[in-house]
Amino acid sequence: MSSPDPQVRAARNPSARPARGPVVAVTGAASGVGALLTERLAASEEVKQVVAIDERRGECADAEWHILDVRDPAIAEKLRGADVVVHLALDLDLETDAAARTAYNVRGTQTVLTAAAASGVRRVVLCTSAMVYGALPDNELPLSEDAELKATAEATGVGDLLEIERLARRAPRAHPGLNVTVVRPAVLVGGGADTALTRYFESPRLLVVAGSRPAWQFCHVDDLCSALEYAAVEKVEGELAVGCDGWLEQEEVEELSGIRRMELPSAVALGAAARLHRIGLTPSPAGDLAYTMYPWVVSGSRLHDAGWRPSYTNEEVLEELLGEVSGRHTVAGRRLGRKDATAAGAAGATVALLGAAAVVRRARKARRRI
Repeated sequence: MSSPDPQVRAARNPSARPARGPVVAVTGAASGVGALLTERLAASEEVKQVVAIDERRGECADAEWHILDVRDPAIAEKLRGADVVVHLALDLDLETDAAARTAYNVRGTQTVLTAAAASGVRRVVLCTSAMVYGALPDNELPLSEDAELKATAEATGVGDLLEIERLARRAPRAHPGLNVTVVRPAVLVGGGADTALTRYFESPRLLVVAGSRPAWQFCHVDDLCSALEYAAVEKVEGELAVGCDGWLEQEEVEELSGIRRMELPSAVALGAAARLHRIGLTPSPAGDLAYTMYPWVVSGSRLHDAGWRPSYTNEEVLEELLGEVSGRHTVAGRRLGRKDATAAGAAGATVALLGAAAVVRRARKARRRI
């Protein structure tokens, strides 16, 4: 007796996965965006199977798990049979040693691209950031996906992202037949995102550099995951920017957040940020400030043309961000305890940090004289 037609079996068992659709592997699948995407793909009727790869097992029971470091060449064997790889095993933690972070991010991406090509994978989806366009006073509003990548390596992790972009462009030439899609989100909110840009909203005052022209565009983690799913199931390809429609001016952000500004001259703000980072008092280099000074808003036209739309507005994502950071106290990228923040106040906390930097400098000069 012949076996039932696959569609009949699916009708009898609604949870059965359809025979069509790609097998998708996700790296960094145990936490953050990777965990959210793994759950989303596992529930999708457009995905045949999900292969989850990380250094520990995550919570998605419907994925096939492999536990290993993405820099391990053995990953090639784990990718065998996959059609698409979504590479999300990146370390962009503010507190991570910069050299170690770069070694992990760049080597991991190189290994995944090489392993994917060797295993017969037809598409790799990489996730960087719209920060790679750079924050510049003469940027168009909004930037198209084809805009030149003018960022420098002066902001946290951006050097790594630019190198990943370079690897993405080189890979199809080195491995003919391999499609590489790059997704570039705006300021990411949700899913545990902790960046210099989310910490900006943990400050008792919003630092505004005199003469700057900020424009704020956010990307909710759910919207990033839906955009990554579009790329994974091959509804769209190429270089893709993702974020909420439009942007918010600085005055709108201040009105919506209820947080007042503290305006400083450019030389003072950038000089202080550079000194504080150099002596280790803050995790954020001065380059991070540019992304709060000048616009880097993206259009997202390629995703829109493919039928994708964001589920959140900038106003809604900002409201969620403010709820997430409520109770946290950060000045110049450095988290303070509640007691310290209350005692210092807004401008007082900044003065305290600048004073601490001066004390450290004096101590270093004294040691050199001994």
